[in-house]
Amino acid sequence: MFLGYNTNGFAHHRLDDAVEILAELGYGGVAVTLDVHHLDPFAPDLAARVAALARQLARHRMRCAVETGARFLLDARRKHQPTLVSPTPEARAVRHDFLKRCADVAADLGADSLSFWSGTPTDNAPGGVHMVRLEDRVERLAEYATGRGVRLAFEPEPGMFVDTMGKFAELHAKVNHPAFGLTIDVGHLVCNGELPVGKVLTDWKHVLWNVHVEDMRAGVHDHLMFGEGEVDFADVFAGLRAADYAGGVYVELSRHSHDAVSTARKAKAFLDRYLA
Repeated sequence: MFLGYNTNGFAHHRLDDAVEILAELGYGGVAVTLDVHHLDPFAPDLAARVAALARQLARHRMRCAVETGARFLLDARRKHQPTLVSPTPEARAVRHDFLKRCADVAADLGADSLSFWSGTPTDNAPGGVHMVRLEDRVERLAEYATGRGVRLAFEPEPGMFVDTMGKFAELHAKVNHPAFGLTIDVGHLVCNGELPVGKVLTDWKHVLWNVHVEDMRAGVHDHLMFGEGEVDFADVFAGLRAADYAGGVYVELSRHSHDAVSTARKAKAFLDRYLA
């Protein structure tokens, strides 16, 4: 297991500068959130940018994951829209095609995983309808990802259609594909009251391909600096060790981009004690 950092916490930095800083701080990996200013998947020179990032990561011997949570990349006026549960096939296809582009980037970077989520419904259709929409697109995406040698790591997200581990379990059973696994955000478990975190990590170790970490309080989906919330980090890292987890534990503090360098330094100092 190694510590990494999500580039959404360096929103005001050039991507290559962010990677250099994280390497200097001793991080072993980078979770790259593809966004308008960080490896825009719609940029005409995408291939050259991906190749340059791959060389930079190799130079620093850093691993990576690809994240797909850009807020306004697909719709400049609506955050995180459209999604895989949007009302129309055309809207769902926009998200699906975006995720295929992300899978291509993940393949070219040799990423450990491609992380994504369900999205929030915008219509009043029954939950079963939303699940069918989601299952259909995830199955198609899993087939595409398999062809590119990419593992999909689905993240339950508070406030979205699949928000809990119970909902994920339902989706995972329906999709039942070897390329379809899990991203666990430990703060989300605390937010949802899905405790102890360590047990959840070990229960799902067979498909645990990506981990996000930050502090958080019960019932409030707000990514906090370490020490400001209620996450039991001793339990978290004990669970990861019990699960024999060998992937990245990626700090996700997107709202701290205004103080990115200091935040990344403090985060590593806090977490290193649990890795020692």
